[in-house]
Amino acid sequence: MVLLFDPEDPAETAEGRRINAALIELALSLGGTSTGEHGVGLGKKANMEAEHGTALDLMRDLKRCIDPANIMNPGKIFDL
Repeated sequence: MVLLFDPEDPAETAEGRRINAALIELALSLGGTSTGEHGVGLGKKANMEAEHGTALDLMRDLKRCIDPANIMNPGKIFDL
């Protein structure tokens, strides 16, 4: 799904974010995921806790072990 909106229009941007959040909530309630074909985008980062719960701490720890300098996609999935 592609949700088109004018990023220069605050009302359209707010409505786009509202629709995105509602779709993610629905997907998670049905046992789905908030991620898509290209993985976790910045727009989905806020939903990681709802989707993964306490496993998110393990995911952060693994990221720190693999990338202690945080040079691989910094800030993309986690705020370390």
